[in-house]
Amino acid sequence: MSRAVPFLAALALLANVESARADAIDGNWCAPDGRVLSIEGPQIVTPHGSAIDGDYARHFFAYTVPAGEPDAGARVDMTLLDETTMRLEAGKGAEIWRRCDVTS
Repeated sequence: MSRAVPFLAALALLANVESARADAIDGNWCAPDGRVLSIEGPQIVTPHGSAIDGDYARHFFAYTVPAGEPDAGARVDMTLLDETTMRLEAGKGAEIWRRCDVTS
């Protein structure tokens, strides 16, 4: 029985590592009104289709709205709340976005 304890402890540690990897802001996100954005590392495709770089951290992303889009020059901040929910703040407003599957 003493051999089982270290094995189970190692197994639990590996399970936590796997779930932590999945906990990142990267992916596709949908707003309640149908807008979509996609984050992959420091790159984002904005809801208006611009592919630009932003400030990336595992649970946070920020970018400046590029020229040619509504509210150009404004800062947009996104914070991962849980695996499927993100808070997007732009200007004086905030919205809750959900992870979504975007297919062409």
